[in-house]
Amino acid sequence: MGQRGSSSSLGLHPSQYPRCLKREVLVVDLFEYQARDLFEAHGIPVLPGKVATTPEEAKSAAAGMGGKVVVKAQVKIGGRGKAGGVKLATDSDDAFAKAQAILGMDIKGHTVHKVMIAQAAPIKEEYYLAILLDRAARSFLVMASVAGGMDIEQVAHETPEKLAKVHVDPAKGIDRALAESIAKQAQFPSDVQGQVAEVLVKLWACFVAEDATLVEVNPLVKTEDGRIIALDGKVTLDDNAAFRHPDHEALVDHAATNPLEALAKEKDLNYVKLDGQVGIIGNGAGLVMSTLDVVAYAGEKFGGMKPANFLDIGGGASAQVMADGLSIILNDKDVKSVFVNVFGGITACDAVANGIIQALEMLGSKATKPIVVRLDGNNVLEGRRILKEANHPLVEQAETMDGAAARAAELAAK
Repeated sequence: MGQRGSSSSLGLHPSQYPRCLKREVLVVDLFEYQARDLFEAHGIPVLPGKVATTPEEAKSAAAGMGGKVVVKAQVKIGGRGKAGGVKLATDSDDAFAKAQAILGMDIKGHTVHKVMIAQAAPIKEEYYLAILLDRAARSFLVMASVAGGMDIEQVAHETPEKLAKVHVDPAKGIDRALAESIAKQAQFPSDVQGQVAEVLVKLWACFVAEDATLVEVNPLVKTEDGRIIALDGKVTLDDNAAFRHPDHEALVDHAATNPLEALAKEKDLNYVKLDGQVGIIGNGAGLVMSTLDVVAYAGEKFGGMKPANFLDIGGGASAQVMADGLSIILNDKDVKSVFVNVFGGITACDAVANGIIQALEMLGSKATKPIVVRLDGNNVLEGRRILKEANHPLVEQAETMDGAAARAAELAAK
């Protein structure tokens, strides 16, 4: 299932919105092999599978399973099969060749670093089953269909009668009776309704225990011998609940994590890298998001300059926090200028101004890019006085957010 949504004035897809601002995107998407392992841990029927990073590992895994296997590219994007990232191998030698062809492949901008070797199974029918967080309804939603193995959005659009949607009371969850009712509503064949209901109950247990926002099985298959198996899965975990799951850290794809985002996480800063040239620092997610919009608009007059990041330093803008924030932004090779936009509240503007000056002193020669500062709110006049008297060569002030955004965009364009 692909990510959807309209664009904002930033020209950003909702999936690019800062995770600290919108809880619905504060998530961790798992690879298929990780979802498979999670399903297995919760008793959901899956086929044997092993992950491999080299053709040799793929061959060994296939030899251990015996018979035919499927070599599947592990990327967090749909359309693997059409791109040649899913291939049937007749034996271990063939698995070696297929893995060699798939590893390193580019699938819609995602490089394949791993493949999953899965035991092949004779498939008779393909179904669909998913549980997700429906934020609009403030509830959980089960989607079930006998039309699996294809894009569920296509099913919903072309044959909506084949897709059952059932909201779940969070206080009650999914018991056997509800699961059987859903299986019937989705028109699953009578001979598999019991197995499908059992899978759905276990899928719910997985969903709750792992603090997921999505568990999806597509396809859920019926084999020639009548077994129901979760053949391919997708799991999205709510990173807001990471404190309850220290084991989830092992599921994070650090190789694909932006190093600046990783550094920001270590320093407890809410930072998201964007594809622009103007570095942004603000206090408060709402203010920072507004700043992104203003900078994007102002940048249209200066060659299309755009925000380079989202960085919310929170209410306590100490010198160390400001230094950490500036250090991260100034280490971004794409950043040409920095816009510090702070509304003094609990932390007054004079404290913020002192923090900026101290941060620049701490950074020393590492600070090389022009910084436009806009202060407003509590003790703003004193804050502006401090910055003016410091007269740092990299710092200039602007009284309005629009003016500061325009100046930062102008400096980035030089």
